[in-house]
Amino acid sequence: MGSSDYWTREVLTCSTLCILILLQTTYAQEDFRSIQCCADTNFTESTTNLSWITDDNWYPDKRTCQGITQQIKNSTVHAKTRIFNSSFAKKWCYNLTTRKDQDYLLRGTFTAGDLQRTPQSNIFDVLIDITSIAQVNSSNDAVVEGVFRTTMDYMNFCLLKEHGDPYLSKLELRPLASNYLKAKASTVLKLVDRIDVGNTGRGIRYPYDPYDRIWRPQPDQLHSSDVTQSSLLNIVITPTSTLLPPTQVLETAITHPERLEFLHNNLDTGYYTYNLYIYFFEHNESVQAGQRVIDIYINNEKRQEVDILSVGYNHRVVDLNFKANGVLNLTLLKTNGSQLGPICNAYEIMQVRTQLQGTTQEDLDTIVDVKNDLLVDNQDNKVLRSWYGDPCLPLPWDGLFCTSINGSSVITKLNLSFQNLQGSLPPSVTKMRHLRELNMSNNRFSSVVPAFPASSILTSVDLSHNNLMGKVPESLASLRQLTTFSFGCNQHMSRELPETLNRSKLDTDNGTCHRQRSSTKSKGIVIGTVTGGLLFFVAAGVFCYCLVKKKVMTRGKFDGGHPLTKNAIYSIRSMDDISVRSINIQNFSLENIEAATQRYKILIGEGGFGSVYRGTLTDGQEVAVKVRSATSTQGTREFNNELNLLSAIRHDNLVPLLGCCYEKDQQILVYPFMSNGSLQDRLYGEAARRKTLDWPTRLSIALGAARGLTYLHTFSGRCVIHRDVKSSNILMDQSMNAKVADFGFSKYAPQEGDSAASLEVRGTAGYLDPEYYSTQHLTAKSDVFSFGVVLLEIISGREPLNVQRPRSEWSLVEWAKPYIRNSRIDEIVDPNIKGAYHAEAMWRVVEVALHCIETFSAYRPSMVDIVRELEDALIIENNASEYLKSMDSLGGSYRFSIERTIVIPPTPTPTETETSPILSQPAPPQPR
Repeated sequence: MGSSDYWTREVLTCSTLCILILLQTTYAQEDFRSIQCCADTNFTESTTNLSWITDDNWYPDKRTCQGITQQIKNSTVHAKTRIFNSSFAKKWCYNLTTRKDQDYLLRGTFTAGDLQRTPQSNIFDVLIDITSIAQVNSSNDAVVEGVFRTTMDYMNFCLLKEHGDPYLSKLELRPLASNYLKAKASTVLKLVDRIDVGNTGRGIRYPYDPYDRIWRPQPDQLHSSDVTQSSLLNIVITPTSTLLPPTQVLETAITHPERLEFLHNNLDTGYYTYNLYIYFFEHNESVQAGQRVIDIYINNEKRQEVDILSVGYNHRVVDLNFKANGVLNLTLLKTNGSQLGPICNAYEIMQVRTQLQGTTQEDLDTIVDVKNDLLVDNQDNKVLRSWYGDPCLPLPWDGLFCTSINGSSVITKLNLSFQNLQGSLPPSVTKMRHLRELNMSNNRFSSVVPAFPASSILTSVDLSHNNLMGKVPESLASLRQLTTFSFGCNQHMSRELPETLNRSKLDTDNGTCHRQRSSTKSKGIVIGTVTGGLLFFVAAGVFCYCLVKKKVMTRGKFDGGHPLTKNAIYSIRSMDDISVRSINIQNFSLENIEAATQRYKILIGEGGFGSVYRGTLTDGQEVAVKVRSATSTQGTREFNNELNLLSAIRHDNLVPLLGCCYEKDQQILVYPFMSNGSLQDRLYGEAARRKTLDWPTRLSIALGAARGLTYLHTFSGRCVIHRDVKSSNILMDQSMNAKVADFGFSKYAPQEGDSAASLEVRGTAGYLDPEYYSTQHLTAKSDVFSFGVVLLEIISGREPLNVQRPRSEWSLVEWAKPYIRNSRIDEIVDPNIKGAYHAEAMWRVVEVALHCIETFSAYRPSMVDIVRELEDALIIENNASEYLKSMDSLGGSYRFSIERTIVIPPTPTPTETETSPILSQPAPPQPR
């Protein structure tokens, strides 16, 4: 072949490639979404030719925009960012159109600007649908990028508020014709770094990369010294993988006679799984197969031997996965027998996160229709305007309550009472297939009541205190499972009632409707044919409900400590017992203390603060006296912390502080003696203290402790976080009432404007929230995680951490999960209570525990929610026989399912025992 033929071929090849790239990039941008937040108009960027649009379609309010300045290469760049600072919302989303089953790259740019100079950082999570891929802190500008596969024809990019105000500058969505995810559609890849090795100039992106991946120039500190830069222009390549970088990236490389080493110490702490993609292109055309062979080491472990030319091409793509805790050391070594040292052109590091399942498509589509129906006449309604993203996860929309079925969420309750809504009742609400409770009371709806399908499983409907018209529809009155229906105070509704309603139970008197809506009680209508016994219980429950509804309504919090009524189907407690008052703390002299304890005669316990002694005061009251030891790791701060906190709060489920002594450098706290010891003692403590607890007692203890924590978290002055929730800090008095103890580590939750919170992590190994441990960011959900571990202790009778057991059973959390995943809860239940519990009650507690120990705090319930679920479980347990007997009269349609399959919502971090953050965490700085 002559030289002219060669150059002709080269020109044609290059021309063809250029045309293909031009066509490909032109086509690709048709599906690109490039959103510039707060931009005044749409525009085209000159350097990339990318078309950008404003985010006015999502957030038209320009008052939420803030000008920012950036210093880039000694020049000042002015831009804008959108600040999400609403007081009534915690989640904001951009809904983007996609193609189902298509892979996408999603990139968010977060430019903090002046936010960096605020006293406290703005902290928020970044989510693809409901899967969190990063947490942004305003102390630094950030770019967050993820790769995922869509399951619907749209997706949501969401910001979830943790502290301060979330913000966003740019949002980019790019379709990928790549195989990053391969068959792993249930994973999301978070980009850690994408390095163009050997490039010391500007980054490479679109249009050179048709997928608009941004290839960062290689920082000098990433590799070892004495490397050689290699550059080759106008390379010709026949791609063997859609993962391959553009030719402009492959044109540069570095080589070394023996080894190349790349160090990344910015990986997330905690053991995560990562994918590593390494790209090799041989620049030396004379090299033959077998002459450049490379050993790949990851964190000093050999993973693969690579001969770049062994497959007949001049390039290779190596795809490896590894697990690491904070650091990646990638080393490329010349193998024995290889003539040439290693070469590297580019690589990508991506963290693997599990793609979580959200609300079922059916329920999601229906609730969006409900929202759109309501927005017709309520455009400025704040609640509707806060309905962003997935309706159930990670935070349910205001007014919605969801339940997990086979790993997906469904909507079971819709409560929009007192929301100042008007217009028509949304007809789409009748299509909510899993809805059991509907409350649209105390609004200004003025339409007729829509017809409901016979398949509806509604049990309770409240339409009272509106301006509804027409008749009660026959379809609603005849629903088979409906037991409660309220429609009082609708003066324009017809008095003509369907024949299916039991008229003897009907109350349509509107005589009290002139009173303010906020204090009006709903009038219940009990319908259906039930046995006399069931009617008595239901009527009693409805009576209790009506008695307190004006106090709790939709935002009521169960903060009190009244015990449950054992033989009632419904039991809703009053909030009258919640109060903030001055509490008298007695000041004891050292002489008083020594007399009460007979000079510290009876030792009953020891902890991080010191020893605890049993004593008796002069009035005969038995007390527990906690004396700080000289060698204690806890000091005056913990002493004052507990003294100050317990001087301000008191609750039936918190151990009260009776007095203190601060004399002759002694620090002593005095509490009532808890005669039945701690929960830990009763479950698996010393044999002398151990005593089998039956299942109802365990449930009652769990509920009492949950109420105590709820009171702390909803304290009227300010939320208090306990920080050391564990079974040894749950004590029982002579009546087996549970009381939370030991507040030495407790802290008030951070608020807006606070100075930076202490980063000192406190807690106990086995109970410590992995998110709190890794981020050092404290929230009330840290207590929730620890309480979830306590619930597993109650269920199993096992300690949370025991290295004397087989390796797979060290962690209670990790040991229990596989059994629950396979619906084998009988195998984790304490043998002492097997066969002595109601299955539905047990399942409810198991499900609560699993949600509590979610790795990300955003997916955990609040203590208020936990109390509600535990109340239901205890009611079921205490009333099981009466309930099931009564349900028999209804043909069994109301029976609880004794067997069911549970699918644990996957967490974004690995849960294998050998990489569990619970096991890998070191002992806390202050052991308890």
